[in-house]
Amino acid sequence: MRRQLIALVPLGLLLFAIGFGSGLAWSQRPTPTPVTTPTFTFTPSPSPTYTNTPTSTLTATETPTPTNTPTQTKTATITLTPTITDTPTMTPTPSHTPTPTATPIIRGRVMVQANCRYGPGSAYLYEWGLFPGNRVTVLGRNQDGSWIYVDPWNYTDYCWAKTEFLELDGDISNVPQIRTLLPYTEFYWPPTNVQASRNGDQVMVAWYLVPMSLDDDRGYLIEAWLCQDGQLRFTPLHFWTSPAFLTDEPGCMEPSSARIYTAEKHGYTEWVLIPWPPHPTLEP
Repeated sequence: MRRQLIALVPLGLLLFAIGFGSGLAWSQRPTPTPVTTPTFTFTPSPSPTYTNTPTSTLTATETPTPTNTPTQTKTATITLTPTITDTPTMTPTPSHTPTPTATPIIRGRVMVQANCRYGPGSAYLYEWGLFPGNRVTVLGRNQDGSWIYVDPWNYTDYCWAKTEFLELDGDISNVPQIRTLLPYTEFYWPPTNVQASRNGDQVMVAWYLVPMSLDDDRGYLIEAWLCQDGQLRFTPLHFWTSPAFLTDEPGCMEPSSARIYTAEKHGYTEWVLIPWPPHPTLEP
């Protein structure tokens, strides 16, 4: 028993030393817990709110508002009011006055059966037939008034008729002198190797014939400006073959000239200029 007591003494001392040491360590432990509370109090949101308030100092964005003042420069567009001066362009309402150029509205009645053609002369192709009693409106005339350009009331287009075959209700000298286009064809080509020679007042025109079918062949058209009685006159002539002979007198201020077409039932080719020989000068 005594031995057991003696053995427990060192064990008690050991436990005492351990308890004392742990108590001493507990008493000397750091007490940092109070430090945590101040750290939370020092992270106030005010510091970022101070940085946010400068965003309200972006009042500098008010400087773009002066860009509204340039819009006042658009008042310069009001200077476009001078475009009202364009109203004088309304003065060309007299441009309606050209309609009175047809004011001498001349109408006519066909007296005898006649051919209405593509040009002012019997040398041109047939376009429409006129019969006694047909009514027409006169639109123009040729140089001497022997042919008139008419609008037949029973036809959808215009054509040329010989004046003497119509009874007119006005003076055709009051209608304008006009020229019209010919119907064009590409089925055949123009004459080639066109030549002309003169013997006094007679001019001979020669060319190579263009091969055409019998059904299409309408010969050749020569439009000539010939000197006759001291005046240059437009003279259309039709020929079936080469050569052709034309009379061209001296005494005109302007030179004579002529051109030739191939004619077929659908229309005319492009014209070819005839190298017109000048009239020999008269020596005293």
